[in-house]
Amino acid sequence: KELEEALLSERIDLAVHSLKDMPTQIPDGLCLAVVTERLDSRDVLISKGPKLAELPAGSKIGTGSLRRALQLSTCRPDLEVCSIRGNVDTRLRKVTEGEFAGVILAAAAMQRLGLEEKISEYLPLEHFLPAVGQGALAIEVRSDAPEVAELLAPLNHVPTWQCVTAERTFLKALGGGCRAPIAALGTVNINTLKLEGMVADVRTRKIVRTSVEDNALLSEEVGAKLAQKLLAMGADELIAGARE
Repeated sequence: KELEEALLSERIDLAVHSLKDMPTQIPDGLCLAVVTERLDSRDVLISKGPKLAELPAGSKIGTGSLRRALQLSTCRPDLEVCSIRGNVDTRLRKVTEGEFAGVILAAAAMQRLGLEEKISEYLPLEHFLPAVGQGALAIEVRSDAPEVAELLAPLNHVPTWQCVTAERTFLKALGGGCRAPIAALGTVNINTLKLEGMVADVRTRKIVRTSVEDNALLSEEVGAKLAQKLLAMGADELIAGARE
């Protein structure tokens, strides 16, 4: 919000964000100009060595994400999922000091910080679908500054743009900032965009998950189509439950 206020007051000309942290509703007067090529979108486990399947029952795993917590408890219900806050260094230290057997973070965060050697395991997408926009950076500009957007245009990675547009459209169609764990990941293969999505209920641990495919040029339509498909499968009840 502070960066967007600086943009609107013309104190800065552009702002760089981690896309997964950006609300689907962008303030009037601002727009996304560029999405850079996405890094690895997966979640990772950082432990003292063991992989997820090797951790003893009852091991404490830290995460600050409801999405990760629910997918972890579905995959390994015998582990203790613990809430954790703080920056990456703080979370890693809790593993080193033995407070947690492991923590789950975004692969892209570890890569950007040059900490890839600390990754114990890249968690499989079939069990850990990432947050919308995870792994991508976005550059936000003022809508009335086309010259800035034009300067930035060479940085835009079209397949990533198509994927995250579909993911964000999907999230917005489901209610954007609702508290239900929602995940989505788009992948482009030549001209085809596949979008996989998930909605879950924290209380019952019920998950609905499916995917759609269509022309990569129709990214917004793909996102809307996936939202409608999941709603028809009962995602609306899970979302309503999260609002209670």
